Amino acid sequence: MKKILITVLLFAAVQIVSFAQKEQKLFNGKNLDGWVIYGTEKWYVEDGLLVSESGPDKGYGYLGTEKNFDDFEITLEFKQEANGNSGVFIRSTVDGTKVSGWQVEVAPPGSDTGGIYESYGRGWLIKPDPEKDSALKFGDWNKMRIVVKGDNVTSYLNGVEMVNFSDEKIGEGKGGVLLQIHDGGGIKVYWRNIVLKEL
Repeated sequence: MKKILITVLLFAAVQIVSFAQKEQKLFNGKNLDGWVIYGTEKWYVEDGLLVSESGPDKGYGYLGTEKNFDDFEITLEFKQEANGNSGVFIRSTVDGTKVSGWQVEVAPPGSDTGGIYESYGRGWLIKPDPEKDSALKFGDWNKMRIVVKGDNVTSYLNGVEMVNFSDEKIGEGKGGVLLQIHDGGGIKVYWRNIVLKEL
């Protein structure tokens, strides 16, 4: 009996370690290690938070992971100031400030946070039902979860499923995770607790 119990405990420990190894913090709260800045907009760390802010050029800006990720689940928290127009890109690449890929929208109230937009392509692929917009807490911390598996993307905002969308082109996509600053100026968004688990 004791041998069986030890075997079971060892198996459980291996499973826990294996699970923990797959989960990784993308932002360490200290600096931008593991990330690449695209464009001239501002990305910096302040009081343990990642801050994205419009620069003098008022253009598009991106902060992308050095690594590419295929199937994954990412959770993060964001807080918007000013107009807060941003987004989380999946399986995306950048050339200068031209991004190729898919954005899960982060935007002010009434602007489809959680929807999926294809940049320099088909545009909006799916928007959340309008009544789900009440899940967004503008000016306060919000938790977003995005699950990307095969050709399917599901987004959640503060525990509410915003969209569940399958698309062959997304299924073929390759690239990293990127955070965005929209063009136009006057944007400031704070980020924290960015954790990714490969599936």
